[in-house]
Amino acid sequence: MRQVRGSGAETYAAFAAARAGHLYRSACLLTAGDTHLAEDLVQETLGRLYVRWGRVSRVGNPAGYAQTVLTRTFLAHQRRRSSTERATDVLPELPYAAAGDTSLRLTLLEALARLPAKDRAVVVLRYWEDRSIEETADAMNTSSAAVRTRCTRALSRLREFLGEDMDEYAAP
Repeated sequence: MRQVRGSGAETYAAFAAARAGHLYRSACLLTAGDTHLAEDLVQETLGRLYVRWGRVSRVGNPAGYAQTVLTRTFLAHQRRRSSTERATDVLPELPYAAAGDTSLRLTLLEALARLPAKDRAVVVLRYWEDRSIEETADAMNTSSAAVRTRCTRALSRLREFLGEDMDEYAAP
């Protein structure tokens, strides 16, 4: 494994420090509140970026690249999950629960947790990360049509979980 040297190490460290919080928040949404798995995903993402930092730092949007790596790492983890692991309906205490409406946050995380992993990834990328359909398709290594289909299906399922009257969740 090649190590980053000199000013490259400094730029990587600055990038990682600046983006780690945002990657963690996205990972928490992808994992539907599993903070331990979110930390693991961010660590793995930053490790993969470190190895390729020479090329990544020359990319026009290294933050977008990092988000793509995070999403693909999450989807790969979902595919290889052991059959002995069981999902739970009990959410751990969230470190950011003091900021904002806790019951709303828990309701939304619970609804996200009920979505299949790929649908959850589409919702997070499209509506949390505010990515276009094409950017989401690229991050998930799928077609734009598949992203549109997943968006429609995921939003429909979220409406079922949250109820038809979602005005209470959308209120400022």
